[in-house]
Amino acid sequence: MSTGGPDLFVICKNCGSEVSPYITECPYCGNRLRKRAPKLDRDGKVAEKRRKRRTPAPSLPRLRRGEIPGIRPESRPYATLTLVVLGLLGCLLWRTSLLTLDDVAVIGKPGGDWWKVLTAPFVYTNTGYAFACLGAIGLYGWLLERRHGPSTVLALFAVGGIGGVAATAAAYQIPVVAGANGAALAMICAWSVPDLQSLRAGEEIDGDLLGTAAFFLVVALMPLVVHEASWLADAVGIAAGFALGLPLARLHDR
Repeated sequence: MSTGGPDLFVICKNCGSEVSPYITECPYCGNRLRKRAPKLDRDGKVAEKRRKRRTPAPSLPRLRRGEIPGIRPESRPYATLTLVVLGLLGCLLWRTSLLTLDDVAVIGKPGGDWWKVLTAPFVYTNTGYAFACLGAIGLYGWLLERRHGPSTVLALFAVGGIGGVAATAAAYQIPVVAGANGAALAMICAWSVPDLQSLRAGEEIDGDLLGTAAFFLVVALMPLVVHEASWLADAVGIAAGFALGLPLARLHDR
């Protein structure tokens, strides 16, 4: 046997005879030496099998703190938290010596102080009114932000809350317009659209529509007991919720 070259012979394991390494059966006893004859290269050497290189699997990014492998952690509802915190500040700040109700709420026609339309949805003169609206915004805004992202929550608050205050101030001569009952109803209606569609189709639903209906009634009936809450803001919020909730539900199904 020469080093670096092809084997001169192989030993048959059955009869011990020296035979050619290029045959499949022993010519002396008929014993099977190999399944098939080896392939030779141009120099007459036995060609070695080339192993295919495996393409490395794409590397995954490093896990974040508290992250389970294969499951991304849910993002925090920063937009919803911001709206709730601003509502709590608006509920307390005007009671201090820093601001007065006239500085942040819409009293009568806004006139040149149009920017009060932006601050009025964060102002509450009644604790129960604040609790109902901020509770609904916190719960359903969080659910919507998990499903569609923060831009959806901000859009619903802008159309339902700010739009409701602006529509009320433009349509009526109400002494004080404040609070985000329109925004709360917009988020409740937008979140309930997929479950309402499933219920109409006779399918099972995962959400609690009875609890949602209770939230809806409490917020919608606030104008009966709170003078700065507006029925027109209710109507704007409900319309905005269903108008934005229908395309969002279709997008979520896709």
